[in-house]
Amino acid sequence: MRNVLTGLDVGTSKVCALVAETASDGSSGLLGYGVVPCTGLRKGVVVNIEATVEAIRAAIAEAEKSSGARIGAAVVGVAGAHIRGLNSHGIVAVRGGEVSGRDVERVIDAARAVAIPLDRQVLHILPQQFAVDDQEGVRDPVGMAGVRLEARIHIVTAAQSYGQNLNKCCERAGVTPGELMFEPLASADAALFPEERELGVALIDIGGGTTDVIVFLNGAVMHTAVLPIGGNHLTGDVAAGLRTPLSDAERLKISHGVATNLVVGRDEMVPVPGVGGREPRVIARKILGEIIEPRMEEIFTMAQRELMRSGVADSLASGVVLVGGTSLLEGTQELAERIFNLPVRRGLPINLKGMPEELMKPMYTTAAGLMLHAAGNGRGHQNGLARYGRWGWFRTRVTDWVRDFF
Repeated sequence: MRNVLTGLDVGTSKVCALVAETASDGSSGLLGYGVVPCTGLRKGVVVNIEATVEAIRAAIAEAEKSSGARIGAAVVGVAGAHIRGLNSHGIVAVRGGEVSGRDVERVIDAARAVAIPLDRQVLHILPQQFAVDDQEGVRDPVGMAGVRLEARIHIVTAAQSYGQNLNKCCERAGVTPGELMFEPLASADAALFPEERELGVALIDIGGGTTDVIVFLNGAVMHTAVLPIGGNHLTGDVAAGLRTPLSDAERLKISHGVATNLVVGRDEMVPVPGVGGREPRVIARKILGEIIEPRMEEIFTMAQRELMRSGVADSLASGVVLVGGTSLLEGTQELAERIFNLPVRRGLPINLKGMPEELMKPMYTTAAGLMLHAAGNGRGHQNGLARYGRWGWFRTRVTDWVRDFF
Protein backbone atom coordinates (compact mmCIF):
# COMPACT_ATOMS: atom_id res chain seq x y z
CA MET A 1 0.00 0.00 0.00
CA ARG A 2 1.36 3.45 -0.94
CA ASN A 3 2.07 5.87 1.89
CA VAL A 4 1.00 9.16 0.30
CA LEU A 5 1.58 12.43 2.16
CA THR A 6 0.16 15.87 1.38
CA GLY A 7 1.04 19.40 2.43
CA LEU A 8 -1.64 22.03 1.77
CA ASP A 9 -0.83 25.74 1.91
CA VAL A 10 -4.10 27.72 1.80
CA GLY A 11 -2.88 31.29 1.35
CA THR A 12 -4.41 34.67 0.62
CA SER A 13 -3.22 34.70 -2.98
CA LYS A 14 -2.86 31.00 -3.84
CA VAL A 15 -3.48 27.41 -2.75
CA CYS A 16 -0.52 25.06 -3.15
CA ALA A 17 -0.75 21.28 -2.66
CA LEU A 18 2.36 19.07 -2.64
CA VAL A 19 2.12 15.26 -2.79
CA ALA A 20 4.94 12.91 -1.78
CA GLU A 21 5.41 9.23 -1.07
CA THR A 22 7.50 7.76 1.75
CA ALA A 23 9.71 4.76 1.07
CA SER A 24 10.43 1.88 3.47
CA ASP A 25 13.71 3.53 4.56
CA GLY A 26 11.84 6.65 5.71
CA SER A 27 12.89 8.86 2.79
CA SER A 28 10.24 10.73 0.82
CA GLY A 29 10.03 11.72 -2.82
CA LEU A 30 7.83 14.39 -4.36
CA LEU A 31 5.24 12.91 -6.73
CA GLY A 32 3.34 15.98 -7.92
CA TYR A 33 1.87 19.36 -7.06
CA GLY A 34 -0.99 21.74 -7.78
CA VAL A 35 -0.99 25.54 -7.58
CA VAL A 36 -4.07 27.69 -8.23
CA PRO A 37 -5.02 31.32 -7.42
CA CYS A 38 -7.29 31.87 -4.41
CA THR A 39 -9.72 34.74 -3.76
CA GLY A 40 -11.52 33.31 -0.72
CA LEU A 41 -9.16 34.62 1.96
CA ARG A 42 -8.35 38.09 3.20
CA LYS A 43 -5.31 38.67 5.43
CA GLY A 44 -4.96 34.91 5.84
CA VAL A 45 -8.54 34.38 7.07
CA VAL A 46 -11.39 32.66 5.19
CA VAL A 47 -13.97 35.25 4.11
CA ASN A 48 -15.60 33.31 1.26
CA ILE A 49 -16.16 29.60 1.88
CA GLU A 50 -17.23 28.74 -1.67
CA ALA A 51 -14.26 30.44 -3.33
CA THR A 52 -11.86 28.79 -0.88
CA VAL A 53 -13.40 25.34 -1.39
CA GLU A 54 -13.14 25.70 -5.17
CA ALA A 55 -9.48 26.77 -4.97
CA ILE A 56 -8.59 23.84 -2.66
CA ARG A 57 -10.52 21.41 -4.87
CA ALA A 58 -8.74 22.68 -8.00
CA ALA A 59 -5.29 22.49 -6.38
CA ILE A 60 -5.95 18.97 -5.09
CA ALA A 61 -7.25 17.83 -8.51
CA GLU A 62 -4.14 19.25 -10.18
CA ALA A 63 -1.87 17.58 -7.61
CA GLU A 64 -3.65 14.23 -7.99
CA LYS A 65 -3.38 14.43 -11.76
CA SER A 66 0.35 15.21 -11.74
CA SER A 67 1.16 12.63 -9.04
CA GLY A 68 -1.18 9.81 -10.04
CA ALA A 69 -2.07 9.40 -6.35
CA ARG A 70 -5.32 9.77 -4.44
CA ILE A 71 -5.19 12.44 -1.71
CA GLY A 72 -6.96 11.72 1.57
CA ALA A 73 -5.51 13.59 4.54
CA ALA A 74 -3.18 16.61 4.54
CA VAL A 75 -1.17 18.79 6.89
CA VAL A 76 -2.76 22.23 6.45
CA GLY A 77 -1.05 25.57 7.05
CA VAL A 78 -2.61 28.17 9.36
CA ALA A 79 -1.93 31.90 9.12
CA GLY A 80 -3.71 35.18 9.80
CA ALA A 81 -3.55 38.08 12.23
CA HIS A 82 -5.62 36.05 14.74
CA ILE A 83 -2.52 33.95 15.56
CA ARG A 84 -0.95 34.75 18.93
CA GLY A 85 2.35 33.60 20.41
CA LEU A 86 3.35 33.83 24.07
CA ASN A 87 6.20 32.61 26.26
CA SER A 88 5.48 30.72 29.48
CA HIS A 89 7.40 29.18 32.35
CA GLY A 90 6.76 26.15 34.58
CA ILE A 91 8.45 24.49 37.60
CA VAL A 92 7.93 21.00 39.11
CA ALA A 93 9.69 18.85 41.70
CA VAL A 94 11.67 15.94 40.27
CA ARG A 95 10.52 12.53 41.49
CA GLY A 96 13.23 10.09 42.55
CA GLY A 97 16.12 12.50 42.18
CA GLU A 98 16.52 11.86 38.44
CA VAL A 99 14.62 13.59 35.64
CA SER A 100 12.39 11.19 33.69
CA GLY A 101 10.32 11.63 30.55
CA ARG A 102 7.26 11.85 32.78
CA ASP A 103 8.82 14.79 34.67
CA VAL A 104 9.38 16.58 31.36
CA GLU A 105 5.72 16.08 30.44
CA ARG A 106 4.67 17.39 33.87
CA VAL A 107 6.81 20.54 33.65
CA ILE A 108 5.50 21.29 30.14
CA ASP A 109 1.97 20.81 31.48
CA ALA A 110 2.77 23.28 34.26
CA ALA A 111 4.18 25.79 31.77
CA ARG A 112 1.19 25.55 29.46
CA ALA A 113 -1.31 26.03 32.29
CA VAL A 114 -1.91 29.68 31.40
CA ALA A 115 -5.24 31.41 30.97
CA ILE A 116 -6.19 30.99 27.31
CA PRO A 117 -9.62 32.34 26.24
CA LEU A 118 -12.26 29.73 25.42
CA ASP A 119 -12.54 30.97 21.83
CA ARG A 120 -8.88 30.09 21.15
CA GLN A 121 -7.14 26.78 20.53
CA VAL A 122 -3.54 25.75 21.14
CA LEU A 123 -1.72 25.01 17.88
CA HIS A 124 1.80 24.30 19.15
CA ILE A 125 3.73 23.86 22.38
CA LEU A 126 7.38 24.65 21.55
CA PRO A 127 9.96 23.98 24.30
CA GLN A 128 12.70 26.63 24.43
CA GLN A 129 14.98 25.37 27.21
CA PHE A 130 14.99 23.48 30.50
CA ALA A 131 16.77 24.11 33.78
CA VAL A 132 17.67 21.43 36.34
CA ASP A 133 18.19 23.06 39.77
CA ASP A 134 20.53 25.98 38.92
CA GLN A 135 21.82 24.58 35.64
CA GLU A 136 20.15 26.49 32.78
CA GLY A 137 20.23 26.07 29.01
CA VAL A 138 19.53 22.31 29.11
CA ARG A 139 18.18 20.87 25.84
CA ASP A 140 17.23 17.36 27.03
CA PRO A 141 17.05 16.99 30.82
CA VAL A 142 16.06 13.30 30.87
CA GLY A 143 18.49 11.30 33.02
CA MET A 144 19.97 14.32 34.80
CA ALA A 145 20.14 14.37 38.61
CA GLY A 146 18.29 17.13 40.42
CA VAL A 147 15.34 18.06 42.60
CA ARG A 148 13.76 20.93 40.61
CA LEU A 149 12.94 21.04 36.90
CA GLU A 150 12.02 24.25 35.06
CA ALA A 151 10.83 24.70 31.47
CA ARG A 152 10.44 27.72 29.24
CA ILE A 153 8.07 27.20 26.31
CA HIS A 154 6.49 29.16 23.48
CA ILE A 155 2.75 28.64 22.95
CA VAL A 156 1.08 29.38 19.60
CA THR A 157 -2.71 29.83 19.69
CA ALA A 158 -5.30 30.51 17.01
CA ALA A 159 -8.93 31.59 16.90
CA GLN A 160 -11.10 28.46 17.01
CA SER A 161 -13.56 29.85 14.46
CA TYR A 162 -10.76 30.23 11.91
CA GLY A 163 -9.64 26.65 12.40
CA GLN A 164 -13.22 25.45 12.10
CA ASN A 165 -13.79 27.39 8.86
CA LEU A 166 -10.53 26.11 7.37
CA ASN A 167 -11.39 22.52 8.35
CA LYS A 168 -14.85 22.95 6.81
CA CYS A 169 -13.36 24.22 3.53
CA CYS A 170 -10.93 21.29 3.35
CA GLU A 171 -13.61 18.70 4.13
CA ARG A 172 -16.00 20.14 1.52
CA ALA A 173 -13.14 19.98 -1.00
CA GLY A 174 -12.66 16.27 -0.21
CA VAL A 175 -9.53 16.58 1.98
CA THR A 176 -9.23 15.49 5.62
CA PRO A 177 -7.22 18.10 7.57
CA GLY A 178 -4.99 15.75 9.57
CA GLU A 179 -3.21 18.55 11.41
CA LEU A 180 -3.07 22.35 11.42
CA MET A 181 0.42 23.89 11.44
CA PHE A 182 1.49 27.49 11.92
CA GLU A 183 2.84 28.49 8.50
CA PRO A 184 6.07 30.32 9.57
CA LEU A 185 7.12 27.14 11.41
CA ALA A 186 6.70 25.22 8.16
CA SER A 187 8.59 27.87 6.18
CA ALA A 188 11.43 27.70 8.69
CA ASP A 189 11.66 23.91 8.36
CA ALA A 190 11.99 24.26 4.60
CA ALA A 191 14.29 27.28 4.31
CA LEU A 192 16.59 27.49 7.34
CA PHE A 193 19.89 25.72 8.03
CA PRO A 194 20.36 24.16 11.51
CA GLU A 195 23.36 26.46 12.15
CA GLU A 196 21.17 29.52 11.55
CA ARG A 197 18.67 28.39 14.20
CA GLU A 198 21.51 27.90 16.67
CA LEU A 199 23.25 31.23 16.08
CA GLY A 200 20.01 33.24 15.96
CA VAL A 201 17.90 34.08 12.93
CA ALA A 202 14.63 35.82 12.06
CA LEU A 203 12.51 34.42 9.23
CA ILE A 204 10.11 36.93 7.66
CA ASP A 205 7.46 35.51 5.32
CA ILE A 206 5.88 38.30 3.24
CA GLY A 207 2.71 36.70 1.89
CA GLY A 208 -0.22 38.14 -0.03
CA GLY A 209 -2.31 39.25 2.94
CA THR A 210 -0.01 38.99 5.97
CA THR A 211 3.66 39.11 6.95
CA ASP A 212 4.74 36.40 9.40
CA VAL A 213 7.73 36.77 11.72
CA ILE A 214 9.43 33.94 13.62
CA VAL A 215 12.65 34.29 15.64
CA PHE A 216 15.03 31.43 16.56
CA LEU A 217 17.94 31.35 19.00
CA ASN A 218 19.84 28.28 20.30
CA GLY A 219 17.63 26.13 18.08
CA ALA A 220 14.38 27.21 19.77
CA VAL A 221 11.49 29.49 18.81
CA MET A 222 11.77 32.67 20.86
CA HIS A 223 9.04 34.82 19.30
CA THR A 224 6.24 34.64 16.70
CA ALA A 225 4.03 37.38 15.24
CA VAL A 226 1.67 37.95 12.32
CA LEU A 227 1.42 41.44 10.78
CA PRO A 228 -1.83 42.30 8.92
CA ILE A 229 -0.03 43.65 5.88
CA GLY A 230 1.43 41.96 2.79
CA GLY A 231 2.00 41.96 -0.95
CA ASN A 232 -1.63 42.70 -1.81
CA HIS A 233 -1.25 46.10 -0.14
CA LEU A 234 1.56 46.89 -2.59
CA THR A 235 -0.72 45.95 -5.47
CA GLY A 236 -3.48 48.22 -4.13
CA ASP A 237 -1.01 51.09 -3.78
CA VAL A 238 0.17 50.64 -7.38
CA ALA A 239 -3.42 50.46 -8.69
CA ALA A 240 -4.39 53.65 -6.85
CA GLY A 241 -1.19 55.54 -7.60
CA LEU A 242 -1.12 54.76 -11.32
CA ARG A 243 -4.92 54.58 -11.81
CA THR A 244 -4.76 51.12 -13.37
CA PRO A 245 -6.83 47.93 -12.72
CA LEU A 246 -5.73 45.63 -9.89
CA SER A 247 -4.87 42.81 -12.31
CA ASP A 248 -2.58 45.10 -14.32
CA ALA A 249 -1.13 46.56 -11.11
CA GLU A 250 -0.22 43.03 -9.95
CA ARG A 251 1.54 42.32 -13.26
CA LEU A 252 3.37 45.66 -13.06
CA LYS A 253 4.48 44.94 -9.51
CA ILE A 254 5.82 41.49 -10.42
CA SER A 255 7.55 42.44 -13.68
CA HIS A 256 8.85 45.95 -12.94
CA GLY A 257 8.33 46.61 -9.22
CA VAL A 258 11.25 47.53 -6.96
CA ALA A 259 11.48 47.71 -3.17
CA THR A 260 13.90 50.64 -3.37
CA ASN A 261 14.85 53.08 -6.11
CA LEU A 262 18.54 52.60 -5.30
CA VAL A 263 18.55 49.69 -7.79
CA VAL A 264 16.74 51.57 -10.61
CA GLY A 265 18.56 53.10 -13.57
CA ARG A 266 17.95 56.75 -14.42
CA ASP A 267 16.36 56.19 -17.84
CA GLU A 268 14.30 53.02 -17.19
CA MET A 269 10.71 53.32 -18.42
CA VAL A 270 7.61 51.17 -17.78
CA PRO A 271 4.38 50.79 -19.88
CA VAL A 272 1.17 51.25 -17.83
CA PRO A 273 -2.18 49.94 -19.18
CA GLY A 274 -5.06 52.42 -19.18
CA VAL A 275 -8.43 52.08 -17.42
CA GLY A 276 -11.79 51.88 -19.21
CA GLY A 277 -10.39 51.88 -22.74
CA ARG A 278 -7.97 54.77 -22.18
CA GLU A 279 -4.67 54.72 -23.99
CA PRO A 280 -1.73 53.04 -22.22
CA ARG A 281 1.06 55.36 -21.15
CA VAL A 282 4.76 55.10 -20.34
CA ILE A 283 6.20 56.24 -16.99
CA ALA A 284 9.63 56.24 -15.37
CA ARG A 285 10.28 53.09 -13.35
CA LYS A 286 11.32 55.30 -10.45
CA ILE A 287 7.67 56.39 -10.08
CA LEU A 288 6.73 52.74 -9.47
CA GLY A 289 9.50 52.54 -6.91
CA GLU A 290 8.27 55.69 -5.16
CA ILE A 291 4.87 54.01 -4.70
CA ILE A 292 6.17 50.63 -3.49
CA GLU A 293 9.12 51.67 -1.31
CA PRO A 294 7.14 53.38 1.50
CA ARG A 295 4.92 50.31 1.92
CA MET A 296 7.94 47.95 1.98
CA GLU A 297 9.58 50.23 4.55
CA GLU A 298 6.40 50.03 6.63
CA ILE A 299 6.42 46.20 6.49
CA PHE A 300 10.07 45.96 7.51
CA THR A 301 9.71 48.61 10.23
CA MET A 302 6.80 46.66 11.75
CA ALA A 303 8.87 43.47 11.52
CA GLN A 304 11.82 45.24 13.17
CA ARG A 305 9.51 46.20 16.04
CA GLU A 306 8.67 42.50 16.52
CA LEU A 307 12.37 41.60 16.54
CA MET A 308 12.92 44.13 19.33
CA ARG A 309 9.91 42.70 21.19
CA SER A 310 11.47 39.23 21.03
CA GLY A 311 14.22 40.35 23.39
CA VAL A 312 16.95 38.67 21.32
CA ALA A 313 17.30 41.19 18.47
CA ASP A 314 20.97 41.77 19.40
CA SER A 315 21.73 38.01 19.23
CA LEU A 316 20.65 37.29 15.64
CA ALA A 317 24.11 36.41 14.31
CA SER A 318 22.63 34.73 11.21
CA GLY A 319 20.58 37.82 10.36
CA VAL A 320 17.28 37.71 8.49
CA VAL A 321 15.87 35.25 5.94
CA LEU A 322 13.10 36.51 3.62
CA VAL A 323 10.54 34.18 2.05
CA GLY A 324 7.15 34.66 0.40
CA GLY A 325 6.37 35.94 -3.10
CA THR A 326 6.91 39.61 -2.25
CA SER A 327 10.55 38.90 -1.30
CA LEU A 328 11.24 38.43 -5.03
CA LEU A 329 10.87 42.18 -5.65
CA GLU A 330 14.13 43.63 -6.89
CA GLY A 331 15.92 45.60 -4.18
CA THR A 332 14.15 43.82 -1.29
CA GLN A 333 17.39 42.52 0.23
CA GLU A 334 19.08 45.93 -0.02
CA LEU A 335 16.14 47.68 1.68
CA ALA A 336 15.90 45.00 4.40
CA GLU A 337 19.63 45.22 5.18
CA ARG A 338 19.31 48.99 5.53
CA ILE A 339 16.38 48.78 7.96
CA PHE A 340 17.41 45.73 10.02
CA ASN A 341 21.14 46.50 9.94
CA LEU A 342 21.68 42.73 9.66
CA PRO A 343 22.78 40.36 6.88
CA VAL A 344 19.76 39.36 4.76
CA ARG A 345 19.28 36.46 2.36
CA ARG A 346 16.35 35.19 0.32
CA GLY A 347 15.10 31.77 1.48
CA LEU A 348 14.26 28.82 -0.79
CA PRO A 349 12.68 25.41 0.01
CA ILE A 350 16.13 23.77 0.15
CA ASN A 351 15.36 21.11 2.78
CA LEU A 352 12.72 19.22 0.77
CA LYS A 353 14.47 16.85 -1.61
CA GLY A 354 13.16 16.41 -5.13
CA MET A 355 11.55 19.84 -5.48
CA PRO A 356 11.12 20.64 -9.20
CA GLU A 357 12.96 23.69 -10.52
CA GLU A 358 9.74 25.68 -11.00
CA LEU A 359 8.92 25.32 -7.26
CA MET A 360 12.38 26.37 -5.99
CA LYS A 361 11.03 29.83 -5.17
CA PRO A 362 10.39 31.72 -1.91
CA MET A 363 6.60 31.50 -2.23
CA TYR A 364 6.65 27.67 -2.00
CA THR A 365 8.63 27.36 1.24
CA THR A 366 5.50 27.01 3.38
CA ALA A 367 4.07 24.14 1.30
CA ALA A 368 7.47 22.42 1.34
CA GLY A 369 7.66 22.75 5.13
CA LEU A 370 4.16 21.32 5.55
CA MET A 371 5.26 18.36 3.45
CA LEU A 372 8.38 17.88 5.60
CA HIS A 373 6.17 17.89 8.70
CA ALA A 374 3.80 15.34 7.14
CA ALA A 375 6.78 13.10 6.38
CA GLY A 376 8.07 13.43 9.94
CA ASN A 377 11.21 15.26 8.80
CA GLY A 378 10.34 18.58 10.43
CA ARG A 379 11.89 19.84 13.65
CA GLY A 380 9.56 17.91 15.94
CA HIS A 381 7.14 20.75 16.71
CA GLN A 382 4.71 19.49 19.28
CA ASN A 383 1.07 20.00 18.47
CA GLY A 384 -0.96 20.68 21.60
CA LEU A 385 -4.20 19.24 20.21
CA ALA A 386 -2.60 16.19 18.61
CA ARG A 387 -0.83 15.28 21.83
CA TYR A 388 -3.73 15.65 24.24
CA GLY A 389 -6.85 15.51 22.14
CA ARG A 390 -9.97 17.32 23.28
CA TRP A 391 -10.06 15.75 26.75
CA GLY A 392 -6.55 14.26 26.96
CA TRP A 393 -5.00 17.17 28.80
CA PHE A 394 -7.75 17.08 31.45
CA ARG A 395 -7.33 13.30 31.86
CA THR A 396 -3.55 13.70 32.23
CA ARG A 397 -3.94 16.30 35.00
CA VAL A 398 -6.49 14.12 36.86
CA THR A 399 -4.21 11.06 36.57
CA ASP A 400 -1.29 13.08 37.99
CA TRP A 401 -3.47 14.29 40.88
CA VAL A 402 -4.63 10.76 41.74
CA ARG A 403 -1.03 9.43 41.56
CA ASP A 404 0.29 12.23 43.76
CA PHE A 405 -2.52 11.89 46.31
CA PHE A 406 -2.35 8.12 46.73
